[in-house]
Amino acid sequence: MKSGLFGVAVLLGLCAAGASAQLAGESPAGATIDSLLTLARQNNPEFGAMRHEAAAASERMTPAGALMDPRLKVELQDITKAGEQGATLLPSEVGSTAYTLTQEFPWSGKRDLKRDIATLDADVAQGRARQTWAELAARIKALYVQRYLVQVNQRIANETLDLMLQQEKVMQVRYAGGLAAQQDITRIHVEHTGMRAELVALGAEWRQTQTRLNQLLARPAEAPLAAPVSLRPLPEPARLDFAVLSERLRNTNSQLLVATTAARSAEKVRDLAYKSRYPDFTLGINAMQRQNTVKEWGLMVELSLPIRDRVLQSQERESEAMLAAARSRQQAAANQALADLSDNLIALDAARQTEHLMTYSLMPQADLTWRAALAAYENGKADFATLLDAQRQIRQARQSQIKAQVDAQMRLIEIERLVGEEL
Repeated sequence: MKSGLFGVAVLLGLCAAGASAQLAGESPAGATIDSLLTLARQNNPEFGAMRHEAAAASERMTPAGALMDPRLKVELQDITKAGEQGATLLPSEVGSTAYTLTQEFPWSGKRDLKRDIATLDADVAQGRARQTWAELAARIKALYVQRYLVQVNQRIANETLDLMLQQEKVMQVRYAGGLAAQQDITRIHVEHTGMRAELVALGAEWRQTQTRLNQLLARPAEAPLAAPVSLRPLPEPARLDFAVLSERLRNTNSQLLVATTAARSAEKVRDLAYKSRYPDFTLGINAMQRQNTVKEWGLMVELSLPIRDRVLQSQERESEAMLAAARSRQQAAANQALADLSDNLIALDAARQTEHLMTYSLMPQADLTWRAALAAYENGKADFATLLDAQRQIRQARQSQIKAQVDAQMRLIEIERLVGEEL
């Protein structure tokens, strides 16, 4: 008996220790935004692919500015010695053997331009990886906020349904005493059905957000996720100044940085196209072997002749057009990002004011209306329809309050995506 009690005590101790470790460790996936972002950074395949592409692009910088491999040419001449012997491939037994070692050298500045282009292309790949992460993080944050909204609406719906069930019991007593009408019983049943249908829809939305989040986290669709704990606090209005954020946006917006870097790369490509008018050259050294002795040495210089003027002009015009296109995309990205920033700042301020009105004006008024309607109904001074309307008003006020909070959070998420940094 004592050993059994000891085993139970040990088991309880282990459970308590496990629970304490869980509380002391990181939040379970889904409880906070940070826990979801950590999993996404580790597991999301799209972001992983972009990181690998960026790593691959960075490896192109070294070969881009390197010289071509030297070339060695061996020529066996007079392999039959004017018909005196059969053909042979031994250098010492042919008439003569020429060895030529050559190295190609591009015109001054071409290698630097190619290296610069590869470096900027690697920066573009890195920027696209950051852009992918910014968009992925925004989607995860938005789904977290959506799950929080569904969770609160479920709680409101369940509380409303519980209240209706209590009212139904009271109404049954009043109906038995002839103080309530049959249509009141019927109407509250209709309200019950409507609330249950709403809960079914909310349950489906909850599972859908779970599936979408797990897809972004590269987890099975039905993998469990913890319920969201709370929404993040909004930054102070002073930190949401358009002038300050627009300056940060110009320096940190991933899409704008990609467009800017691409324009710089296009400039280098343009410069390289104009460099094509200058020749590349090849230096070589050769040696002539006769039998087993090398007695003749020579040097050579070979130049390319860029004489195809129409081809060169076409390449130059192409590079100028691509540069103009890249600069236009850069300007378009800046204009779009600044317009989106302004739009979201305005909407965030409106959502903040709406939430304040809901909390400190509409909610207290709806609560007073509900209490007055309930007292009047209990005293027989108001019908059940008035009570239901008051109850619906307070529920709608609570839903409007949480919707305003969620709208503000969604705008904050979009602002952070545009700025490229947490606020």
